[in-house]
Amino acid sequence: MESLFFPSSAECYQALVAKDATYEGRFIAAVKTTGIFCRPTCTARKPKPENVEFFATAKQAMLRGYRPCKVCAPLRAPDATPAGIQALLEALAQQPAVKITDEALRQKGMEPATVRRWFQRQHGITFQAYQRLNRINVAFKKLQGGESVTAAAFESGYESLSGFQDSFKAVFGVSPQQSRQQQLIQLTRLETPLGTMLACATEQGVCLLEFTDRRMLETELKDLARRLNAPIIQGDNPYFSVLRAQLAEYFAGTRQEFTVPLFTPGTPFQQAVWQELQAIPYGTTRSYGQQAQALQRPSAVRAVASANGMNRVAILIPCHRVLGADGHLTGYAGGLWRKQWLLDLEAGRRVA
Repeated sequence: MESLFFPSSAECYQALVAKDATYEGRFIAAVKTTGIFCRPTCTARKPKPENVEFFATAKQAMLRGYRPCKVCAPLRAPDATPAGIQALLEALAQQPAVKITDEALRQKGMEPATVRRWFQRQHGITFQAYQRLNRINVAFKKLQGGESVTAAAFESGYESLSGFQDSFKAVFGVSPQQSRQQQLIQLTRLETPLGTMLACATEQGVCLLEFTDRRMLETELKDLARRLNAPIIQGDNPYFSVLRAQLAEYFAGTRQEFTVPLFTPGTPFQQAVWQELQAIPYGTTRSYGQQAQALQRPSAVRAVASANGMNRVAILIPCHRVLGADGHLTGYAGGLWRKQWLLDLEAGRRVA
């Protein structure tokens, strides 16, 4: 099955051998000799090129008689949190000052290396680093809530005030005393059928949602931190759980509108363009010219296209619903194959 947006068999095989995570959601690999199908990142032994065929979805592979691999579990959501790790996250949320050591993990029946790999894959940092950032994040919130530096330090699990101050300044760039008026941008990673995404949020709402392979992602993050005069750190935010749930419903085809709050700093014109993007009904598309007309700026087609390209919140602000004047797909930061995938989903042409 090859098309403009489906990778060639040679490209799929190369990605399968390399366990390339950027191809998650783009194909399913089915092994003729074993009768199973896998994700692109499956760690099982790779078959010979002549013994594998590729499909766009798991359903297509199952209709051809293949069964899911037990190693990579291709029918399970890629970001599904194992029960043991979910328990760890809940424990840290309730008692962030508690330090969970490797020995404590073993006592819980968990292998530290397995936990470390999960956090590296999902968050880009180790479990111990996640705990440290979680503690410093809690301390930051305590300071903004009016607590003293000493109380914030010791209630967050730090054993010395000087150690807390050094760690705090290393993360936030300012001393604890200087941070009371500073905003914080929290960041997390999440998996989707189209690959890994980064999300950022403040107290106001989600301010960034981008695929991790976007070329300008680092520039976007730096620009966001500059605009808000706030550091970006790995951490939890109340909006992340809402975002994950609503994205899961969207990809399952059961949600057409998002209600998670957004925070999108930009010029008044950019704000107007992004607002108009959210007015495009699910399952429909517009041209850039039609967008300009809707904004009562018919001569500003290029400016509208530029503002579309500056959108930092993919999917939720649906710039993928805007096409060229001739109806063809045009620039999309996540890649044209993702744009087509999203349009197929919304038009009911894609079945998992």
